[in-house]
Amino acid sequence: MSTSSPNDQLTSAEAVELVALAGGLAHEIRNPLSTISMNIQLLVEELEPSATPRDQRMLARLLTVQKECLTLEETLSEFTQFVRLGHLEQEPRDLSELVRRFLNFIGPEAKAKNIEIASYLSSDLPSVLIDERLFRQALLNLARNAFQAMERGGRLEFQTYQKDGAVVLTVMDTGPGVSDKLLPRLFEPFFTTKVSGSGLGLPTVKRIIEAHNGVIHCESTPGKGTRFVITLPSSH
Repeated sequence: MSTSSPNDQLTSAEAVELVALAGGLAHEIRNPLSTISMNIQLLVEELEPSATPRDQRMLARLLTVQKECLTLEETLSEFTQFVRLGHLEQEPRDLSELVRRFLNFIGPEAKAKNIEIASYLSSDLPSVLIDERLFRQALLNLARNAFQAMERGGRLEFQTYQKDGAVVLTVMDTGPGVSDKLLPRLFEPFFTTKVSGSGLGLPTVKRIIEAHNGVIHCESTPGKGTRFVITLPSSH
């Protein structure tokens, strides 16, 4: 087990400076990337009407570059979200009601992907202090992660309950699961088991939950699915 000295830890001022630097870098990359994407789109529009083999080969290559630009733009957005949580606007909320509204929001997307949504939401939970905008983003990241894991459809279950004076939310899917070897790395920034993906979705979830003074852990059985357990302190 390794230990770290106080010198190894970032001070608050250093952390703020690092966040500003990271955000500034993302902004500087996004500007020329937007210009590149715009010009690629113009070239695509010029070549699309042409039926010559040469132009069609060029069009195919441009479409590949365009797809990669979109991937970079998504990665930059996720990175900015990861490093900049901002000030939390927390208010007492009923977690079950928040989850219920969220499920109504993702219902159409789940149906289109042949994924059944199930919910078991306690009706007598103590309130929790939540920044609803950020917490919905955490739920969306978890849901999209599950959707990607269940490419051929499946079941996504949400449950809320009380335990030891805290409020608990579990999110469980019936995807392929994660091996014991990879499980400890799921919340590492930029780590991903997907062919495409930034590896920032789950780390962002973790940061959001911890910003709410909560904890999140993952349990998974290969071949059976994955469950995320979020524990939040009640506001009482």
